[in-house]
Amino acid sequence: MLYLFPLLAVVIWAGNAIVNKLSFGIIAPEAIAFYRWFFAMLVLTPLMLKPVWRKRKTIAPLLPKLATLAALGMVLNQSLAYFAAATTTATNMALINSLVPMVSLFLAVPLLKQRLTPLVFGGTVISLLGLVFMLSHGDMANLAIGVTQGDLLLLISAFVYALYGVLLKRWQLPISTWESVYIQGLIAVLMLTPLLFSAPSTAISSQAAPLILYAALGASLIAPWAWINGISKLGAERTSIFFNLMPILAAILAALILNETLAVYHYIGGAMVLFGVMLVQVKPKPKTPTPIACTE
Repeated sequence: MLYLFPLLAVVIWAGNAIVNKLSFGIIAPEAIAFYRWFFAMLVLTPLMLKPVWRKRKTIAPLLPKLATLAALGMVLNQSLAYFAAATTTATNMALINSLVPMVSLFLAVPLLKQRLTPLVFGGTVISLLGLVFMLSHGDMANLAIGVTQGDLLLLISAFVYALYGVLLKRWQLPISTWESVYIQGLIAVLMLTPLLFSAPSTAISSQAAPLILYAALGASLIAPWAWINGISKLGAERTSIFFNLMPILAAILAALILNETLAVYHYIGGAMVLFGVMLVQVKPKPKTPTPIACTE
């Protein structure tokens, strides 16, 4: 039953790729980016306001770092995904997003002073070749034609979110996860307000309301809650494996809901991306020291 926590999170995040695509033409990217975090913070406020207020002296010096995290993880990452929906597919969204763990490992070299293993290099090459094969529609010579503006925005989004995760680990903020999320969310709402008023329309239609609620409650609150529970009960290593299911589930949902067709290059390129990501996540076993023979 414990595995239901990460599985629930991954299913919700896979569904969010569908929501991103469905939002195109129904609500402006500027508007859904704002409303997602506005309503999420509205729900969190009764639960988090008191504990955050009690820790205000601890939180105050952390505000520059929290603002940086909010700008990366909640403003840029999400906004880029909504704008990308106009010119890419939900399947591509999920597959490109699956590269985040790999990008994180490369960013961890300068920022966390970690070393890269041969498996990381091998997995990276395989994933990148798979991504190029998929985005070029099976003909790498025509890569420039196959790649859309949305695909490029998603690649930037993946880099931004990877940087967010690495900085979060580097800074080790002395507050709880939900306190951090709440402060970041409030800052994100402030940052996204000018974007909202630049939207062609700020109205929430009957078609847009379910999409906003899914993004605000499901993808922003329930999925992180389930993922955090999975990590606490199963450990980070076993939980992270479930992340590899997200593009597969998103592709299935995209075919069922959006009628996106999967070509051979999707299967081949997608399989290469996932295999490379799994290789990157493999941790080599520590070498057992050679026993020293006793001569006495």
